[in-house]
Amino acid sequence: MAVTDQSQASELPPVLQRPSKGFRWIFALVVILLAFCAGGAYFWTNIETFAEAPPAHEIEAPTRGLSPEDRDVLLRIRSEQQKTAEEIAELNRNVDAQQAELKRISGQIVALIQRIDELQNPAPVVSPAPAPSSPPVRTTSRPAKRDVRPSKPQGAVSVGGAPLTAEPSTEQR
Repeated sequence: MAVTDQSQASELPPVLQRPSKGFRWIFALVVILLAFCAGGAYFWTNIETFAEAPPAHEIEAPTRGLSPEDRDVLLRIRSEQQKTAEEIAELNRNVDAQQAELKRISGQIVALIQRIDELQNPAPVVSPAPAPSSPPVRTTSRPAKRDVRPSKPQGAVSVGGAPLTAEPSTEQR
């Protein structure tokens, strides 16, 4: 009877009188989620330290436990990486040199195009006022056409193409 009297004496509903198991699980999940978020934020702010390559003496320490064949393979891989890095650097230098050469050549082409335009369209030359007595000079060169006219005949002309007989002159009669 004491238990029933206690529960009746409490004004809270029975669900709220004792913490439920579901509430404990939700609280635990929230705490775990907050811990993961804090760890992710720390990782994100310090990513540079995680991404940096360790010094050479730290790399060699783990290789001590490897077999000689594995060490040889790792050494070959490192040497190939160094060669590849040198080749990439050389290629970058060549690309830079080619780009500089291309800029130089394009500058020369622009200068040549300007020079060609100047030669094709010469600038008008300012000359003193022309003398009024001189005739205007043509600037275009055209072949001179001769006006060739047949000479006028001095006598009778045959229109139909038949030969004409000479008329006796008045002196001969």
